[in-house]
Amino acid sequence: MRVRESFLEALPIAAAMVSALPSGQFELGVCNERYQQLDSSRPSNQPLPVIACHDIVRGLQTFFQSGGEEPTRFEWRDGDAVSGRHFHVNIASLIRITGSPPRCLLTLVDRTTEIENARSLRAELLHDSLTGLPNRSAFAEAVDDVMAEGAGASYAVLLVDLSRFSRINESLGGVAGDEVIITVARRLISTLRAGDLLARIGGDEFGILLRLSHGPDDAPAAARRIQAVLSTPFRLARFEVGLECAIGCALVGEEQTSGEELVRNAQFALKRAKSTGRVEVHHPGEAACARYKLDLETELRRAIDQGDLRLAYQPIIDLAANRITGFEALSRWKHTTRGPIDPGEFIPVAEEAGLIVPLGRWALDSALSTLAAWDKDAGGPVPLSMSVNVSAIQLARDDVPGMIAAALATHGIAGERLTIELTESAIVQDPDRATRALQALRGLNVRVAMDDFGTGYSSLSYLRRLPIDNLKIDRSFVSGMLADRDKVAIVRAVLSLADALGMTTTAEGIETIELSQTLAALGCSHGQGYFYSMPLPADEAAAYWRSRLG
Repeated sequence: MRVRESFLEALPIAAAMVSALPSGQFELGVCNERYQQLDSSRPSNQPLPVIACHDIVRGLQTFFQSGGEEPTRFEWRDGDAVSGRHFHVNIASLIRITGSPPRCLLTLVDRTTEIENARSLRAELLHDSLTGLPNRSAFAEAVDDVMAEGAGASYAVLLVDLSRFSRINESLGGVAGDEVIITVARRLISTLRAGDLLARIGGDEFGILLRLSHGPDDAPAAARRIQAVLSTPFRLARFEVGLECAIGCALVGEEQTSGEELVRNAQFALKRAKSTGRVEVHHPGEAACARYKLDLETELRRAIDQGDLRLAYQPIIDLAANRITGFEALSRWKHTTRGPIDPGEFIPVAEEAGLIVPLGRWALDSALSTLAAWDKDAGGPVPLSMSVNVSAIQLARDDVPGMIAAALATHGIAGERLTIELTESAIVQDPDRATRALQALRGLNVRVAMDDFGTGYSSLSYLRRLPIDNLKIDRSFVSGMLADRDKVAIVRAVLSLADALGMTTTAEGIETIELSQTLAALGCSHGQGYFYSMPLPADEAAAYWRSRLG
């Protein structure tokens, strides 16, 4: 007996020898001091003679019923979830003594500290240190749990983005920014009801998992409460700071298959809310549209790299002389499986994905290469100019004057034979950069046309100050203008403005001879449209020009 006691006392864990009695109970035999200390309600020298813990009894029953050949292991918690202790229980067989009941060695490894540390670490990992709110990971888990409830779940995800928070950080510093975030969190909590969850999922972005107790109308009602509490200015030291927020919402529905997809749908709505200034709710099909754009972006990048895009050339006509003076180069993409893809579809994708710079460089080089080829075939420079569109994003990100100078030199084209077409947004976004670029182009003798004039928001002072040579009247004003007095008045005003500033004009979208004649009579200098020709491949465009020489 003393040998057994010495053996058990040498173990660094709670251990005891247990016998299986014929009555079905389990008798506690020799045990070490660590085992005795597990029950603080009795003296350490008076261990319970019979195992009474139901969890351990079930483990012993399983062990002896299986023959006791394989060890049994399981987890056991002694006490409640808050203050209880956690053990890893092991049951292993002992050599049976003749005439004695079957025995086993019961050991308990205390894992309380380990589990509590893991629980504490998990709590830290799932909570925002500044606000104490659940963070992005915890929010994602909560949304996943809701989605696991199935079709009967009635919830919505609201994403709240603080529109002017970066300005506060830049102006007043990070401490003031933290104070605003904490105040926003408190105000958002005040708008929630029982069952709702608020999380901080980004620097200035909050997520709300909203229980729809009264149906889908709860979501816009919650958004209105949020806007109301955030509309009150924040007091920071001597400043009163107003905050605006964008709110995007997605409802649990049949089209979502995961919590991640539900949050992504809310992000689509939030992106739209930032541009519209309204609370936006996700609509089915937006995710498919976003995936289509991503696919299109991937395929467009490959098409640019592999040279799968082409240019088409639409003639520009001198309306008074009825002769071709140049061509506008227009990008065209014929996809191998999707067929022709409209520029209005892939150009915005290129701008958003940052592909507009390589696309714009390719278009300029290809257009000037075509013009140089026409010159070579004719044995000298042909009396034609080439117009190429430059995106506002390319003007902001690229060295456009340097690119154009290099392309003109490479193909041996004089600057006055090239016209760069810019939209009003290219000038309005960064007037100073646009001014420097246009002045550099003037130094190259390159002409500049303002495309889609009248559809943007440019100040008339830009027209007076910037070196712009041509105003292109948007097709929305030209098409159907013969039956619309307002359109005629707008066209007259643009023509008068251009004349006063010494600029030429080009009307887009001319589709009938009556439109051509009317515009010429009003004083419009140039025109283009399907009445003359649709955009043509390079060889057909050259042939069309030659056919009109006679």
